[in-house]
Amino acid sequence: MRCPALPPILGVLALMLLAAAPAGAADGDVHRGIARVVDGDTIVLAREGRAPDLRIRLFGIDAPEGDQTCTDARGRPWPCGDFAAGRLAQLAEGRVVACEERDRDRYERIVAICRVGGLDLNGTMVEEGFAFAYREFSERYVAQERAARRDRRGVFAGRALAPWEHRAAQRTGSTVLVGPNGCTIKGNISRSGRRLYHTPASPSFAETRIDEASGERWFCSEAEARAAGFAPAHR
Repeated sequence: MRCPALPPILGVLALMLLAAAPAGAADGDVHRGIARVVDGDTIVLAREGRAPDLRIRLFGIDAPEGDQTCTDARGRPWPCGDFAAGRLAQLAEGRVVACEERDRDRYERIVAICRVGGLDLNGTMVEEGFAFAYREFSERYVAQERAARRDRRGVFAGRALAPWEHRAAQRTGSTVLVGPNGCTIKGNISRSGRRLYHTPASPSFAETRIDEASGERWFCSEAEARAAGFAPAHR
């Protein structure tokens, strides 16, 4: 039995909806609404009628936290967390955003790839240097991060802790994450006299304190630390 043809106006509407949906999205996977930006990787979608607002975490990226400070190419501090939120607001605030759900996090937030028209917000934030590729969960945006690092865009123009390292430091109570010259490697002397350096990837980086009066110091590269007689701490 042949299905009746759709009236012309309904056919046009159906085609418009199909074109707006992200490729590969299944029914129920795409959430649409007017965006309000919370921070550099989180938005809230206000939906029509009585549908509750949805809090969305952008999939595959991690932007600097709101209280996070980075340093620029000249070693000057700047509020990279605020800038990341501001850039996402320029891209999405008050606009219709379509979010393709990929997962739910431990807080039951929707984790999604979000788009304004054909623009991938997640990828744009990384490509412009306002977010890191969140490799722990996906490598989707690794190429964009490499390009941003190569061209020294955004946080990659100077020095910045990855947001997950910043959060780890906060949990341990450490606030000194970047040296006065913008360097991020800590050269520490243990009680036994061992000279060790800690990168942001080192487990004890956050709680390690630097006492320059006792010969401890910050380094801008592992090569610089090794040349000064410091060995890598266990990772």
